[in-house]
Amino acid sequence: MKSKKKNFIRLFKPSFGNEEITALKKIFNKSWIGYGPEVKKFEDSWSKYIGIKYSVGVTSCSAALHIALASKNFKKKKKVLVPAMTFTATAAAALYCGLEPIFVDINEYDLNINFEDLKKKYSKDCVAVIPVHVGGHPCEMEKIIPWAKKKNLLVIEDCAHTAGGIYKGKMLGTWGDISCFSFEEKKMLTTGDGGMICTNIKSLATRFKNLSFHGWNKDPWSRHKKGISKKNLKEKHWYYQIEELGFKYNMNDLMATIGLVQLRKLNSFNFKRNKGIQKYLKGIESCKNIKPFFVKQYKSIAYWMFAIRSKKRDKLIEFLKEKGIATSVYWIPVPMHPLYKKYKSKIPVTMRVWKELVTLPLYSDIKLKELNYVIKSVKEFDNKY
Repeated sequence: MKSKKKNFIRLFKPSFGNEEITALKKIFNKSWIGYGPEVKKFEDSWSKYIGIKYSVGVTSCSAALHIALASKNFKKKKKVLVPAMTFTATAAAALYCGLEPIFVDINEYDLNINFEDLKKKYSKDCVAVIPVHVGGHPCEMEKIIPWAKKKNLLVIEDCAHTAGGIYKGKMLGTWGDISCFSFEEKKMLTTGDGGMICTNIKSLATRFKNLSFHGWNKDPWSRHKKGISKKNLKEKHWYYQIEELGFKYNMNDLMATIGLVQLRKLNSFNFKRNKGIQKYLKGIESCKNIKPFFVKQYKSIAYWMFAIRSKKRDKLIEFLKEKGIATSVYWIPVPMHPLYKKYKSKIPVTMRVWKELVTLPLYSDIKLKELNYVIKSVKEFDNKY
């Protein structure tokens, strides 16, 4: 008799329940699933949650980053300071807008943008800086913000890895001029795919909204509402103007409906992830050759991933794969990719650290026995190799 094949322990996994299904059924019954009232509810709820004035729902954090830079109409070939260790979207946003990414080295202990190298890489052609809170670990915003203001730089917080984290008494996503969040399927909360772009500046929020829907000055839902109202029969509810070249980046009511339910669960998700990280830290502390990244822990921070470092990285990944444990490398440094090779920069820490980086399974519903199994396997490798 064949033995049952053991399931892989996934790297990331969304957490869904009956609440999401019930909420979606209601939306399907209303027969309005595009941009509509649920998006507005989610935007307002998100603003209230993080403590910011304006939020605009979009299709992804990648879209949010693009809109953030596009909204400022910077002159072509100006420069944007970005960390060398990030997802491609951070740097791609600059390229979309005809700007040049300047890659800044990282801190060895948390993978975040290094403040000293940031100052060195700055030039008068720089117009913006995009600090990324890698894995949910906060960048040194108390240093970056005052420095950026003196240099007249736009600060865009890339919060793709955090939602609900508080650093030095202030919510991540409220430090900069603009913040961009990810609701992709494996993030802190999910809308399937999706994101949010946030600001305290009303004029920017208006531009975000227009840019997210083809540059129109009226969204489909507001035109629909007026179109089925008898209050003013002569009003041309159908009339709109395209004020600028925009994109098709708007969130829809299906995404927002899931988001509203997930938002109510977010604090619980964050608590469970943080407990998982504490379990990992305690479990691998006796390892001789394997050490954690993000060694500096904050109680009020919402962490998305857990990463370790090993000089035998590839061998460890193969070993864990054989054990049925999914892993990854977050990330290959952006300047290493063919698209970005012409933007070469001195990033010695990045180039050394990424070769040792391994991301381990972490999600809010991960079971204790799964965590124990991963820890046991990592320790086994450490003792064996």
